[in-house]
Amino acid sequence: MILAFDTYYYDGKAKTICLEFTEWDQSENFKIHSEIIDNVEEYIPGEFYKRELPCILSVLDKMDLKNIETIIVDGFVYLDDEKKYGLGGYLYEKLNMAIPIIGVAKTNFASIEKYKRALFRGESKKPLYVTSIGIELDNAFDKIESMAGEFRMPTLLKEMDRLTKED
Repeated sequence: MILAFDTYYYDGKAKTICLEFTEWDQSENFKIHSEIIDNVEEYIPGEFYKRELPCILSVLDKMDLKNIETIIVDGFVYLDDEKKYGLGGYLYEKLNMAIPIIGVAKTNFASIEKYKRALFRGESKKPLYVTSIGIELDNAFDKIESMAGEFRMPTLLKEMDRLTKED
């Protein structure tokens, strides 16, 4: 199975959504895992993982990790060309480097060039930024490119974002 995570922050809380699906080009018949956590860490620039990682791990603690092919996170695996970990890198480490992680970011992070690929989907002039660990970057890029949807954001990632903000 493939998992995709996103978290939305409001009123000192974090709502994490995880979509579980089996095919990269899938657009329906996915499973939704959801959790709301109180008292989340404040956002610190360059240390976003300290805020979001506990939310992701809390959802993963309730799942069987044996059959996970890949995890997609909203953000970067690496923050720079020296491979300083971002959210995806820290998640990979916490999972004993056993599950490949693909980071998909909507906004460019200026200090990484070598280990990211810009993905233009649909008619969009703004790319998504793909990074990865535990899986070759070109392979990760191809998988995100193959996801269902004709717009910049793949259908499932757009749905996941919508679900995080839903009451």
